Amino acid sequence: MEKVDRTHWERAELFEFFSSVSHPFYSVTFRVDVTNLYRYVKERHLSFYYAMGYLVTDAVNSVKNFRYAIRDGGVWLLDERIPSLTDLKPGSEQFHIVTLPKVGGIAEFCASAQARSAAQKTLLDQDEENDNLIYISCTPWFDLTGCTNERDFDRDDNIPRITWGRYGEENGRKKLGMSVEVNHRFIDGLHLGKFYEKLQADIDAL
Repeated sequence: MEKVDRTHWERAELFEFFSSVSHPFYSVTFRVDVTNLYRYVKERHLSFYYAMGYLVTDAVNSVKNFRYAIRDGGVWLLDERIPSLTDLKPGSEQFHIVTLPKVGGIAEFCASAQARSAAQKTLLDQDEENDNLIYISCTPWFDLTGCTNERDFDRDDNIPRITWGRYGEENGRKKLGMSVEVNHRFIDGLHLGKFYEKLQADIDAL
């Protein structure tokens, strides 16, 4: 982690501009082709949700602007963000939040997330709560065409909120809608584009 020198920061003017608006948060929703991911997890008996969480985390961390955070009034560049996933235990209608570092390959992460979720007895582990997270969720019951998230109004909040819906068939391919909610003080459409390109390329390479 390193502190940003705002006097020489290339984003300083944009940061100050969007700091003056009353609500600097916005969200976009786009389609992701998950054909290769679907095949990959089915062949290996892995969780599609956890595997997508792994790839989303890689894509977020590949884009510097997603890793900015404000601490004690200063802007910092985090080394990485950690996935924090909503999850359901089998047969339950009450979700809980599973937070764990992304380590190893996809299969190792899926196994670790499954074990952590099964063992967790509370809504969330307060020891894991920090500003270096990625809030990840899924609505597998319907196609997602847009999404907003609950939040305490904290203008310094730069935690990405990423949600995707049920995948469906489009011209022989499996696609789903993915929503990404971000803070415009740090993240523009260009950075969302880089996130999407990284995520899609990693899925296509499976």
